[in-house]
Amino acid sequence: MFHIKAVVTPSVKESILLVALIVAAISVSLIRFGAAPHLPILFSILLLICYGLIKKVPYRQLESGLVQGAGAGMSAVFLFFFIGILISTWMMSGTIPTLIYAGFHLITPLFFFAIVFVIAGIVGLAIGSSLTTVATVGVAFIGMATVLDVSLAITAGAIVSGAFFGDKMSPVSDTTNLASSIAGVDLFTHIRNMGWTTIPAFFISLIIFAILSPDVVLTDLEKIQAFQEGLLATGTIHWYAILPLVALVILTIKKVPAMMNLAVSSILAIALSYLHQSYAVSEVFGILFGGYVSETGVADVDQLLTRGGMQSMFFTIGLVLLSLSMGGLLFTLGIVQTLLGKVESLLNKVSSVIAAAAMTAIGINILVGEQYLSILLTGQAFRGQFDKLGLAGKNLSRVMEDAGTVVNPLVPWSVCGIFITSVLGVSTLSYLPFAFFCFLCPVLTVVFGITGKTLTYNKRN
Repeated sequence: MFHIKAVVTPSVKESILLVALIVAAISVSLIRFGAAPHLPILFSILLLICYGLIKKVPYRQLESGLVQGAGAGMSAVFLFFFIGILISTWMMSGTIPTLIYAGFHLITPLFFFAIVFVIAGIVGLAIGSSLTTVATVGVAFIGMATVLDVSLAITAGAIVSGAFFGDKMSPVSDTTNLASSIAGVDLFTHIRNMGWTTIPAFFISLIIFAILSPDVVLTDLEKIQAFQEGLLATGTIHWYAILPLVALVILTIKKVPAMMNLAVSSILAIALSYLHQSYAVSEVFGILFGGYVSETGVADVDQLLTRGGMQSMFFTIGLVLLSLSMGGLLFTLGIVQTLLGKVESLLNKVSSVIAAAAMTAIGINILVGEQYLSILLTGQAFRGQFDKLGLAGKNLSRVMEDAGTVVNPLVPWSVCGIFITSVLGVSTLSYLPFAFFCFLCPVLTVVFGITGKTLTYNKRN
C-alpha cells in the first residue's frame, strides 16, 4: 500500500477537509449512535470515491486503490484465521483454563492491587483479549474490592492496566498481530521488541500498585472460588495442558514463522484434548470454525471460556479490510502524501518522526475512539517516513501499540472506554489516573525515540 502512487494532487485544504469529514463521520457514528465501525468506514470509502470521480479519476483507478489497500492486509487475514483456531484448540486442550486457574492461586491478602494487576495480565496474555479479561475476571475483582471496601477506581485501574498488558504482549491478540502485519514485521520479532517499553512499564506499574495497596484481610473469596470450581468442572485442568504454550515458546525462540508456529501449537492442542475428552471429527471441525463452547453452568466461567474459532475473527478481518481499503484510497487520491508533505520539513529527525507517529496514534484514539483505526492509519501514514530514515519496521509497530492499543481505554467515548465503564461500573475518568501501564507505554516510546535507545535500523544503513 505504501508504494501506491497518487493519481491526483489535492490541495492541503481539500485534504484537511476530507480527513475532518471522515473523522467526524466515524466519531459521530461510534460515539453518538453506537454503530459498528465497519459502517462509517464504508461510508467514508464512498465519500472518497465520490471525491475521486469529481476529480475526474477513472473508477477503475479508484477500484485499483481499494484492492491494493486491502491486499496489504492479506497476510494479517490468514494469521487471524489461525489465531481463531489456536484459541479454540487451547480451550479444548485446557491450556487457557489451566493458565487462568493457576493465576487465581496468586491471590493473597497482601498487595491486593498489585495482585489484581498481575492476574489480569496473566489472563489477558493467555486469551489475547483485554475486553474479555475485563468483562470476566475484572468483574470478579470489582466484587472483591467492594466487599473489602477498597478503592474501586484503583482496582479498575489495575484491571485495565493488566488486561491491556496481556493483550499487547499476547501472540493471539488481534491488535498485536495487526500492528506487526501493517509494519511488515514478524509477529514474535514485534513482541520481543515491545519488551523494551512494555517490561519497564509493567514493573513500574507493579511497584506503584504495590505501594497503593492497603492492608486488608480477604474474608469473602466466594466469587474467586466459584471461578476455580467452574474451571475444574471443565475437566481440562491438567499439567500437560501447558505443553501447547511450551511448544509456542520454543518455536518462537527458534524463529519459526508465526503462521507455522500457531498451526503446530494448535495441532498439539487438539491431540492433547483427547487425553481428557473424546471428540468426533465433526465436533473438532465445528469447534475450529465456530469456537469452543463451555457448558459448566457457571455463567462467568462459560462467558470466559466460550470463544475462539475462525468465525470469531470475521469482525476483525472485515474491519481490517475496510480500513486498509480506505487507506488505499487515501494514498491513491494523494491525500496522505499531501498532508505528510506539508509537515515533511518537520519530520527529518528520528525523534520527531517517532513523536509524530505516537501523537497521531493518540490523536486518532481521541478523535475517533477506535484502536484498530489508530493502528491502521498510523501505520499507513508513517511507514514511508520510517523507511526514509532507515528505521526498521519493528520500531513503527512498537509505536503503534504503545500509543495506539493501550491508549484507547483512557478515552471516555472510545469503544474500550465505554465497554469497560459499562461492565465494571467505574467511569473512565475515575480509573483513568490509575491506569499507570497505559500512561507509561506512550511516554517510554517517545523518550526512547528522543534518546535513540532501543531503536533498530535497517542493515543497509
